Formats: sequence, C-alpha cells, structure tokens
Amino acid sequence: MQNNPDQLPTWDEFLSPLLELASKGPIMRRTAVPQIAEKYNFSDEIRNSKVKSGQTHIQNRAGWAMSSLVKAKFITKHPTEKFTYQITDKGLEYIKQHQGPITFHDLRKVEGYEKAWKEASRKKQEAKTEDPTPSNLETSTPDDLIESAVSELDENLRSTLLEHLLNSDPYHFEQIVIDVLVAMGYGGSREEAAKVTKKSNDGGIDGIINEDRLGLDVIYVQAKRYQNKVGRVDVQNFVGALAGNQAHKGIFITTSGYNTNAREFAQTVPQKIILIDGDRLANLMIEHNVGVSTERVIEIKRIDTDYFEE
Repeated sequence: MQNNPDQLPTWDEFLSPLLELASKGPIMRRTAVPQIAEKYNFSDEIRNSKVKSGQTHIQNRAGWAMSSLVKAKFITKHPTEKFTYQITDKGLEYIKQHQGPITFHDLRKVEGYEKAWKEASRKKQEAKTEDPTPSNLETSTPDDLIESAVSELDENLRSTLLEHLLNSDPYHFEQIVIDVLVAMGYGGSREEAAKVTKKSNDGGIDGIINEDRLGLDVIYVQAKRYQNKVGRVDVQNFVGALAGNQAHKGIFITTSGYNTNAREFAQTVPQKIILIDGDRLANLMIEHNVGVSTERVIEIKRIDTDYFEE
C-alpha cells in the first residue's frame, strides 16, 4: 500500500492488505475496507470519496481486488457465509514466498489467473447467445471487449447491491422492496400505490401495494433479508397470512434464494404467489433505477454509410 494517506490507492494496492487480512480469518469487503483504511491511516477525504453510484472509491477498488484474488485462487467464497471469503492453501503459500506489495503484473504471472478471467468472459458470452464462441483477448473485437467490461461492471453492481440490502435495517429493506414495485408501475405514485405495514403485529405481511392505480386489487408483500435459502415453511406461513386477509395475490422477496420444496409449494396453492430471489431483486433495482444511478454515458459512433453513397 502506498505511503501517502491522501492519495487514493489503485485497486491492485488493495491486493496485499486484503490477502494479509484473509490469512488471519474470513473477510468481508464491508468490514475489511475500514480495517485497511484504519491501518494505513487514510484521510477522511479518501475514506468518503465516492463514485457517482454512491459507493466509495475504496470499496469499489477493494471489490475489484477481491475478484482478482478469487481468480488467482488465493481466496475463495466461504462455504456457508454469504459475501464472505477465506484464504486458500495457494494464497497462504504465496504470502510466504512473495514479499512486499502484490501488483497486477504479479497476478498475471500466477498460474491460471488469466485463464480464469477468459473462462469467466466465455461463460458470460454463452449466457447471451445460443451459438457461443469462446473468446479471448487476442481474438475479441472492440465491441466484444466493451460488452465483457459492461457485464463485469453489472456483476459487481449486483453483488454490491445485495451486500447493501443484506446489511440494511429490516424496516428500510421492506420500504426498498415497495419502492421497486412502485418503480415497476404498480399503482402509480408511491403515496397512492403502496404502504409498509407497522413493524409489529403485521400478521406476516410486510407491505401492501395496489395492483393498479385505481386500487381495484391489492398485492400483499413479504420481504425477508435472509442469507440462507427460504424453505417451504416460510412460504407456507405467507400463504396463511394471505388467507387470513382474504387475499389472492402475493409477492415473496428475499435477498437469498428458495429451496426446491418452497418453489414447488408456491405453485400448488390457489393464491398467485411470485417468488423473487436476491439476484432477480438486484436486477430489478438496476433495471428500474432504484438505489442506483447512471455514472456516465459513453457514446460510440459508427460511420454513416448512407451519407457517402452516391
């Protein structure tokens, strides 16, 4: 890490401090970054400097550093704790052999590092086309590289969104869920379309939203900040709450996912139940600009062949 506490560190300057922290125990970005800022005496200006999306620069750059450490197989996702990483034997061995800062050029020499990035890019391309063609830096067109970069940014944004959601106040999370549904067009304005129920005695219902602006029908909402997958019992209790309110439609939203038996149960009940997991919630927030903002717009111009035709 650079010695000037008033200079914003580059993303690769977080590599060594993060790996050192991981060698002492499992790490999360939201807790690791403040520890690094404290250890290296970051100025308040550096700690609070933000990108236009609202995330701090140091959180953003530490996130990219963690992604690179994963690609180098120096750290890996914790088997049970979400957003948590632990050091690997390869990472421990590297710390013993490598003294001083870890740079991007150091990582490029690590066996499997560049292959891991190329494989990740290939998988993203496969997800977007019915006829996938493995790509690499040598054969990719500029358009391919732009698309890959945007995909990587979106993936990082989704991960950051879920991290913020998981650590938000439960009542605030319920309000966020309502905001997403309003942004999707349910009921018109926020005031006339939806409400969050009181913090207690809500009967298993976290929010109520009008299906249309006139309020001809209502949808009941359950919002849960879970790390573990939602099971059948949780969905069953929600269905019971709907029945108690003589409701026919409900949306269950969680930051995690759903067990197979929970999804199967939701399809068998007479009420219309929609299950939204954390990934889909993050995608909806990005699509409808809830909790995110456009950082910059890049114009890419092409030749106007019609102009030059006789």
